[in-house]
Parts: sequence; structure tokens; C-alpha cells
Amino acid sequence: MIIREERIGGQRLILGDCLKVMPMLERFDAVVTDVPYGISQKSNGLRRLDYGDWDGDSATPTTLAALMSLQSIESIIAWCDWRQLNQIAAVLPGRAERALTWAKPNPPVLNGQSLFLSATEHAFYGKLPSAWFVGGCIKSYWVGPPPQDRKHPTQKPLWLMCECVQAIVPPDGDCLDPFMGSGTTLVACQRLGRHGTGIELDPDYFNIACKRVDEATRQPDLFIAPPAKPIQGQLL
Repeated sequence: MIIREERIGGQRLILGDCLKVMPMLERFDAVVTDVPYGISQKSNGLRRLDYGDWDGDSATPTTLAALMSLQSIESIIAWCDWRQLNQIAAVLPGRAERALTWAKPNPPVLNGQSLFLSATEHAFYGKLPSAWFVGGCIKSYWVGPPPQDRKHPTQKPLWLMCECVQAIVPPDGDCLDPFMGSGTTLVACQRLGRHGTGIELDPDYFNIACKRVDEATRQPDLFIAPPAKPIQGQLL
């Protein structure tokens, strides 16, 4: 069921439950998304750790059900919790796979005296044999900063989602983000001339996504890059 729909630039934004909306949609060339991690926990006040019901116990089952329904889509990048990587691979069989990594130069120092810093995030990438890929021997990791103006607690930086969209969505292709959040994937699609469809259940984040995509349409030649260019070099 589609509760609300907006068409902004080359993007289609849908307010609704992705599990109910996706069967109503057309075919897509690729998926670029940031799924619910299922890692919310009560905070002791030092850092926000309780992201809301959407990231609770139902997060991983919802994620797996959504991705399982997208098995026919040729390329999928799903940023996720590292514990979800094998589960996602299991519901998307028959693909060439890579684990992708985003390394943060200045990670949060929470628990730094007793644990390695949480300096990386990961994604599942899987492609069917017929999938389009930009080529160019792209490494499976990027190093770069987080978003400076965060609109969502788990928001990915625009430069990172641009790298993903550019790599697996063909020029003038169609990209789906079933967990749209604040709309970063669709902003990337708008910047890069791809058509995007995003689905979001939370009306507040849906409104934020609409605003961000609208702003992107008004600045078509302005690419938002990180303060320092993302590195595709040696980790050591």
C-alpha cells in the first residue's frame, strides 16, 4: 500500500511499507540500500544507541524478507551490520559476491580503552552474471569521512552512496532503495543522472528525503564531495 508518493526530478519517493509496496513496482537494474542493522540498545547517556523500533528485533527478518523478494534484480549493494552479511548472502544465492568496506579516518572513541575502535562499516555486494558493472578495477573498500550534516542516525555519506550508484547502476538506469531513510541513495541518483525509487515507512524521514532530493534538483552541477578525496589505496 502506497500512503503517499512524490516525484522530484528523476526520483520517485514512496511513503509505505516496502514489503507491501515492492510487489507493485516495475523492474529495476540495481539496488543500493542501507538496511536496518538491528543493533539498537538502551543508551547510558554517553551516546545515542536506541535508534527506534525500526532497528529493533524485527529489523533483520524484515531486511531478509525484503532482499529475498528482490532476487531477480541483477546487482545489489546492501550496507548492513557485519553479522548480517552471511544471512543476506544466504537469501541472495547464485551471485558473484564481495564484502564492501567503508573505513572511517576518525571513528568514535567510545570504549576505546578496552576495544578496537568501531572504524568500519560493511556491505553485501552480489551480482548476477548479466549485471552491468562500471569496471575499472575498483577496490572493495573506501576511506573517507562521515556526513557532516546528519539527518538520520545511521546515514551514510553522500560521496559513498555516489560511489556505489556509479559502480552498479548503468547510465540512465533505474535504482531501488527499499529502506530510503533520509534519501541519500536518491540524492546520489539525482546527482549522477540515474532514476531512483525510494521507499520509507517513517513519515518524518520521508519528508526529509523529499527535501534533500528537491535540493539536489536545484543544484544539478554541484557534486558534494568529502573534505578529503576518498582513498582507494593501501590500508596499510
